[in-house]
Amino acid sequence: MMGLWVFLQTLTVLGVLNYLRHLPTDRKIETPDGVVVILSVRDNWDGGAELIARLKAQGAPFRLLVATSGNCPAATALAEREGDWVQLVVAGVAQDEGQKVHKLRAALRALRPEDRWLIFIDADIEPPARLVGRLLFPLVQGKADIATGYRMLLPERGAMPGLVGAVEMQLATLPRHASATMPWGGAMAMTRDVADRLDLDAALAGRLSDDMTIGLAGWRAKLRLRPVRDLLVASLLDAHGAFAFGVRQYRHIVTNSAGMWQLATGVVAIQSLMWAWALGWGGWSAIAVGYGAALGRALVRRRIVGAVLEVEQAAKARRSLMWDMVAPFAVTWAHLTMQVAAATSSRIRWGGWDYWVRRGRVVRMEHIT
Repeated sequence: MMGLWVFLQTLTVLGVLNYLRHLPTDRKIETPDGVVVILSVRDNWDGGAELIARLKAQGAPFRLLVATSGNCPAATALAEREGDWVQLVVAGVAQDEGQKVHKLRAALRALRPEDRWLIFIDADIEPPARLVGRLLFPLVQGKADIATGYRMLLPERGAMPGLVGAVEMQLATLPRHASATMPWGGAMAMTRDVADRLDLDAALAGRLSDDMTIGLAGWRAKLRLRPVRDLLVASLLDAHGAFAFGVRQYRHIVTNSAGMWQLATGVVAIQSLMWAWALGWGGWSAIAVGYGAALGRALVRRRIVGAVLEVEQAAKARRSLMWDMVAPFAVTWAHLTMQVAAATSSRIRWGGWDYWVRRGRVVRMEHIT
């Protein structure tokens, strides 16, 4: 048993080291014409002053397409104030699909003939100035069909946000390969030709998850999905509902691809059971192995965070590292708890709506009053 434990813990450290080793150092960008950035916002969006400032600071030019239901005063004001580069798209309220998906489909139908490069972002990210250019680089160079970053949660102070952030950091720093990459809708890019090839508007129809739908469609079409490893994009994690956020993310997976959920849950379950053995029966040597590996992972992740995030962002992200050093078993058990909880229901509460999902499709939805 000890041999297996040492082997598993060694693999986790090597996986994080693999991520660090493949971090790009040159971080080249491309600045082609015909770039459009698509942003879906909720009705209560406050205008995202920091997000807009960060978008204006991008190293690559683009047009911003803001998709709303038609009842977002801040988005209307932004389009009126910044009409030279911001276009507003009114989608209305969805009746049989996710609100975000509904808005993205409206944005796709509003594209102009000259729009050749499509970038999708979320409203809660803190994008670095290289975001647009870095996502475009593998596309322009012909090295990918879909390029994606990944979220780096910045937890507020408090135990639960830090714990959820630690779980997400496990996922963020996993080794990534083009054949097994799932895009993240918060920072994702593709060419117009790829969107047409996937018939993206039709592919998204009736769906709740945009990135899971696009990723699975890309896999079926044998597209090249490439991670941009230095784009771990900062995203704030609200203290309220932090655990529910983690469950919701896994519920997107289980309702779209049960096989993917089973594989991920199986891997975490083995680690969880091995931690229970180490703490209960393995003795001090087994505990030392677990904590030694946890410390190694934390030190490597500290370097990754420092390399890809701004100074203030990195300081917030490092709060999550404390969990992996103080109670690494808690991170693994919390991860498994989220995965199991995700499989107990097909209802996903998101953006003021309750959705019931079967095989990725919305079968029922109710507005939360």
